[in-house]
Amino acid sequence: MPHDLPHDTSAPRSPDGPLLRIEDLRVDIDARDRTVHALDGVSLDVAPGEALGLVGESGCGKTMTALSVLGLLPPGGRITGGRVLFAGRDLAAAPAPVLQDVRGNTIGMIFQDPLTSLNPTMTIGAQVAEPLLLHRPGIGRKEAWTRAEEMLRLVGMPQPSERMKAYPHQLSGGMRQRVAIAMALVCEPKLLIADEPTTALDVTTQAQILELVDDLRRTLGMAMILVTHDLGVIASRVDRVAVMYAGEVAEQSDVRGLFARPRHRYTEALFAALPERAAGRGTELHTIPGLPPSLTTRPTGCRFAPRCAFATDECHARAPEQADDELQGPEHRFACFHPVPHDADAPAAELVTPPPAVAAEPGKALLELDALTKEFPLPGGPFARRRGTVSAVGGVSLTVRKGETYGVVGESGCGKTTLGRIVAGLEEPTAGAVRFAGRDLAALSRAERRAHRRRVQLMFQDSTAAMDPRMRVGEILREPLVIQRVGGRADQEERVGELLDAVGLPRGAVHRYPHEFSGGQRQRLGLARALTLSPDLVVADEPVSALDVSVQAQILNLMRDLQRERGLTYLFISHDLAVIRHLADTVGVMYLGKLVESGPAERVYAHPLHPYTRGLLDTVNVPDPSAVTAARSPLTGETPSAAKPPSGCRFRTRCPIAQDVCATVEPPVTTPNGADHQVACHFPLTAPRLASAV
Repeated sequence: MPHDLPHDTSAPRSPDGPLLRIEDLRVDIDARDRTVHALDGVSLDVAPGEALGLVGESGCGKTMTALSVLGLLPPGGRITGGRVLFAGRDLAAAPAPVLQDVRGNTIGMIFQDPLTSLNPTMTIGAQVAEPLLLHRPGIGRKEAWTRAEEMLRLVGMPQPSERMKAYPHQLSGGMRQRVAIAMALVCEPKLLIADEPTTALDVTTQAQILELVDDLRRTLGMAMILVTHDLGVIASRVDRVAVMYAGEVAEQSDVRGLFARPRHRYTEALFAALPERAAGRGTELHTIPGLPPSLTTRPTGCRFAPRCAFATDECHARAPEQADDELQGPEHRFACFHPVPHDADAPAAELVTPPPAVAAEPGKALLELDALTKEFPLPGGPFARRRGTVSAVGGVSLTVRKGETYGVVGESGCGKTTLGRIVAGLEEPTAGAVRFAGRDLAALSRAERRAHRRRVQLMFQDSTAAMDPRMRVGEILREPLVIQRVGGRADQEERVGELLDAVGLPRGAVHRYPHEFSGGQRQRLGLARALTLSPDLVVADEPVSALDVSVQAQILNLMRDLQRERGLTYLFISHDLAVIRHLADTVGVMYLGKLVESGPAERVYAHPLHPYTRGLLDTVNVPDPSAVTAARSPLTGETPSAAKPPSGCRFRTRCPIAQDVCATVEPPVTTPNGADHQVACHFPLTAPRLASAV
């Protein structure tokens, strides 16, 4: 059953003391020419059965803290001080055989990327059974195999007996994550560490995975450490929270107390950067100026002082000590000389409110898709050419006007990325038409098509993989100009410098390689690359999905500023509904290759007409533990195969109001709320949504 929010955080802590206690933990990483002080005095504890969330920006020490518990430090990493007490034993000083006995046995871990953490040469069954064979000497292979299959069934794996024989690359992202959970829990550990377990998953798969972890944790009585930068997940899934910054714990509290009354200025700034807390669509998001400090030296003062609007000379001169909150006592501790006052009206009440962004009025149609269809052939056997096709996009029609942001949302596998690749010219449609500025792209000559590519550019989800690691930034940004024969070398280099200025990077970046930049900086480079040829339309495919909230706010503000300055049009693809609501003028909701609903963003979010849209919105984790969610109806069930989509309405197998006609007749497109709000459903919803999630 779905997890009913708000989360119950009232469970008393164990009188016998914590299961895990981290005391003044210090970790250094010796690099070739420097030493990085990754953790500097971290102290935390986790009670039996308790869920602790670790949040903060990338590089703040969340994952390093989790890995230190199991002694899984990177090359050159070493614990230089402190203790890690688990059930009374100091794991920081434990020899390798003790740690090997703990890993996967009494402490389980779910890693961030299941594809890279699973062995590609071993079957799923062998990998889930392996911890039992290592840690349970009395269990034979047959019994381990049987228990592994039971665990896969317990984590909700469809057809577990068949999946036991499969390999990791044959499973979807959600299924691989279920395998990782099964491996972590098969020995029924006392503590589960989950490191960003849902970062790259869509909202419904994320909800299923988190619900699964919650249920299993309560069933097995486990404690948990959840590492994530998603504050919505933290608000709904943990009991206590520790906010980390630059290798230290800035603040820790029960989840309700932290969200209701944050005391540290860094926590306040993180909350203010959330799209859900923006003043409204079209306004600039709050951002945290500057960058986290380098960890190669230990600052003398507060580490957040260089980025804090409230910092004084005292903050720069000495580091604040942990103090108890006046109201909550030792259950809420923070280290700040100028904490957020208790009588503040809102977490961001004293921050400088950014000016509203004034977007240009969308103009005439720039991009028109007419019954666009894309099918991919399935490979056949030795005596057949093909076994069928995958319906990636099934007759999508939409219009994007000049100067607007059209947001495309939906679950993984719904056809969003394929649609974007067709628009960008990287895929050819099977049927239908793509018209750009009134011209049918299929009718263009080869020379005209080459010239057209300058007008549409793609911003990739993985900025690292999209850049050649052997090329310097200057070469990467010049490449489109060279290919399109735009200007001479001097003009091209000046254009590269202007692009770096536009995205907020120094011109000296041209001499560096992509791996020398942070994730947010690489995404800025990806945006600069997309703007090199001054396009009219940018297709942005999940450009902020892997970024923490503060960097995400910077990128979204930058994209909006450039849109206003250059008259850009965006086709923005994302599974983050809060981001889409903040940025998009128009929203299109896709399901299994079909466009099921489209209309103005505010209207779609406030009054969804399709049951799928309402289910998506109700599945979102709200960054507010006290949110009223009794009326929510999250999506359930698995998405059908695109190789064999259901007849009639493709959503009917998961729809709570489906009837017989839905199985035989494809739903008509109607406009119950006016011509600009369309829905493809036999029984469009009429009642407004009762609980706003985003």
